[in-house]
Amino acid sequence: MKKWILKAIVQKIISYLPMGNKINYLFQKYITKGVYLTDEYFYDRLGHAKDHLYAWHTHTHTGFPKLCLELGTGWYPIVPIGFFLAGAEKIYSVDISFLTSKERIRTTISRFVDAHQKGVLSDYVKVQEGRLAILRECFDNIEELSLEDILRKLKIEYLITDARKLPLPDNSIDLVNSNNTFEHIYPEILTPILKEFKRVVNKDHGVMSHFIDMSDHFAHFDHSINVYNFLQFTNRQWRWIDNSIQPQSRLRIDDYRQIYHQLGIPISEEKNRPGDVDALITIKLDELFAAKPLNVVAISHCQFISKMKDA
Repeated sequence: MKKWILKAIVQKIISYLPMGNKINYLFQKYITKGVYLTDEYFYDRLGHAKDHLYAWHTHTHTGFPKLCLELGTGWYPIVPIGFFLAGAEKIYSVDISFLTSKERIRTTISRFVDAHQKGVLSDYVKVQEGRLAILRECFDNIEELSLEDILRKLKIEYLITDARKLPLPDNSIDLVNSNNTFEHIYPEILTPILKEFKRVVNKDHGVMSHFIDMSDHFAHFDHSINVYNFLQFTNRQWRWIDNSIQPQSRLRIDDYRQIYHQLGIPISEEKNRPGDVDALITIKLDELFAAKPLNVVAISHCQFISKMKDA
């Protein structure tokens, strides 16, 4: 049995259990080894922080956003800490579950300290005066500080809530971002989330920047399949395979463009990874995807940047 099928079966079972997210964390920690903060993951997310801040600077011509909102931060708040170092005054992290912990934040901070000591942190973030000292203070006094103390010092506030109903005023956020989160949200939920983002982002100078990974995430774990493997299944078949622990919507880039268009959210800049058409044609695509142009279906990753003043 292929590894991806085994993982799909296990996650499907876990999705029906109480405390499924916690059980899935243990499964990934001890079986798939997918929850450790590797150098690859850390610098990938730090690269996202750099790209979000570059998008902000390019489209507003100001140094850094003061109020930020991130969707789906996950276990390690790499991007929020990057924004803190860049000078943000408040970073909201919205998620349906509180996935981080003091130990995971300690791990994240230690990676930032290490990156600074290696002289590479400045390649990603222009650190504002005094911010690195605060981060180092948290690291040096981690045992004495509570999780709440650390988050307060780093100006991070978690909003464990439905992102379709944010407890934030209209036009209050400078930069809204996410990092490979949209692909885990089905369109009937993503659409009202984006509508809510449109409400809270500042219409005069606000920016939204979202990375979307449209590849089959089982291929990240099982290299015997390619990143288009899940496009062979009908919607009915996929409902049996997919799970609520790590759902995959299978939306393609034209679907995301259509959602943005319906909501009146501008795509001021679009950066795509074209994908691999040769790999795509090895899959017998379900008719849902076969009806689309191959070069559209093949796009595996993108970044949508929206300057709200363009709306």
